Amino acid sequence: MLTQQNTLTAQAAHHARNPGCEFDLGWVESLHVNRSAVERRAATLPGRRTVKKAWQAAWLLRAIQTIDLTTLSGDDTPGNVQRLCLKARQPVRADLLQALGVPHVQTAAVCVYHALVPTAVASLRGSGIPVAAVSTGFPAGLNPHELKLREIEESVKAGAQEIDIVISRHHVLTGDWAALYAEVRDFRQACGDAHIKTILATGELATLTNVLRASMVCMMAGADFIKTSTGKEGVNATLPVSLVMARAIREYLERTGYKVGFKPAGGIRTAKQALDWLILMKEELGNEWLQPDLFRLGASTLLADIERQLEHHVTGFYSAGFRHPLG
Repeated sequence: MLTQQNTLTAQAAHHARNPGCEFDLGWVESLHVNRSAVERRAATLPGRRTVKKAWQAAWLLRAIQTIDLTTLSGDDTPGNVQRLCLKARQPVRADLLQALGVPHVQTAAVCVYHALVPTAVASLRGSGIPVAAVSTGFPAGLNPHELKLREIEESVKAGAQEIDIVISRHHVLTGDWAALYAEVRDFRQACGDAHIKTILATGELATLTNVLRASMVCMMAGADFIKTSTGKEGVNATLPVSLVMARAIREYLERTGYKVGFKPAGGIRTAKQALDWLILMKEELGNEWLQPDLFRLGASTLLADIERQLEHHVTGFYSAGFRHPLG
């Protein structure tokens, strides 16, 4: 039995949705990053804590509960999205859950392109798992602004409860912070009650200072989550970038009193990597950011490795990957 899991399964405290605040250019321009200090701190994270045996299994189950299970391929079909949704409902084999003493676990959300939102909504009906849609000209974000707003509105009408938008990177690269604020503010309004995750595409923002400032501007504009990457850039989620974004969230909370979620995405493929990000959240932001309402892992292949690690915990043997298919 995973009695240790009880320490991570308490319901997250209710928190008010981030309404955003007035744009403050002075605050934005005062933000700077000491790159060498960030890289030193990030390098220590994988070795600072280790979780073994039942504790590791409990942390991995929590990682599953924070996954936005994702398929964003050009050859996506209704069939493979239906399979993905079945996996989201039952991400770990029933015999393994029984051996672990856990009655049920499911992923935080399923993330798809707009065209497949209705399929995902129908497949997840009754599960409580929300559908997230990527939007605003994902992944490049170069569509006309009015088309981006219409795309958001259509995804919400189709049943998406979360919208992962991409910012216009040129606003960051040219230092036009007011334009970035106005853009994200419009996106937030178009989302209505659907939660908005702002994808920064950090691998294309040139500097960590740009990452910090873009994170803060998006939160000022009302982002519910800030997200590292589309998964399509050459460099996606990294621990240094995630550390900078986590500290931006902490500063925003201290200044405004509102909590904003964080989502690393792209390149997180192993159970060990998932634990690194959970440790980062615990150390920088606290236990509340180990809950799916404030932390998500954007992933497509990660789940299979976590399930293999859980089977190893139960049986003492590592299984072949084909034993843990998508659905």
